[in-house]
Amino acid sequence: MHFDGAWSQAMMPRMTSLHEARLDHAFHRIKATGASRILDLGCGSGALLYRLVRDEQFEDIVGVEASGRSLLQARNMLSGYLEGRSPRLRLIRGSYADPQRSLTGFDAAAMVETIEHVKPGALSSVERAVFGQMRPGVVLMTTPNREYNPLFGLAPGELREQDHKFEWDRAKFRSWIAGVACRNGYRVTTDGFGDYDPEFGHPTQTAFLERLD
Repeated sequence: MHFDGAWSQAMMPRMTSLHEARLDHAFHRIKATGASRILDLGCGSGALLYRLVRDEQFEDIVGVEASGRSLLQARNMLSGYLEGRSPRLRLIRGSYADPQRSLTGFDAAAMVETIEHVKPGALSSVERAVFGQMRPGVVLMTTPNREYNPLFGLAPGELREQDHKFEWDRAKFRSWIAGVACRNGYRVTTDGFGDYDPEFGHPTQTAFLERLD
């Protein structure tokens, strides 16, 4: 996570707490599906991977990350799990917007706070690669709720991180993910996570997609 501006000193503990709680939520939601083969798409520095690899339910875990710096951090933190003849964990440098035929057919995929780092023009490529080709059995996606940003002290139009290419309001996210599900044969349930506000909703938006076939 990255924080900038005067607001960051006051809001950093709250944002960090939300980040850790969100990762725990993602881990438990995926574990409850019974999945054993899982993709972490946009795995960053490996915080979710660390939770997954310590649980023996997950037999084949793959982290995909485009940032070489983040992937190096993941490798350093998870080095003990990347060794041996048949390690349960693999790390791949690349974009989940690109075709990855070797990643087809996994039980589940996590996309935690990553879709907002994709340029809007590449969202169709993400849809084709993840939902059209990889086709995991279930997908858990989280992304910021733009409407909640004033409660973090952000100015109108200000994003939570410098690298975010966009942040959706609730209606826009529901519309986009419903279209993705319909076009690719998934059932989707949208919800939220974090402290609820009657006007602005949850700080984090969530979508849980289940493949229909």
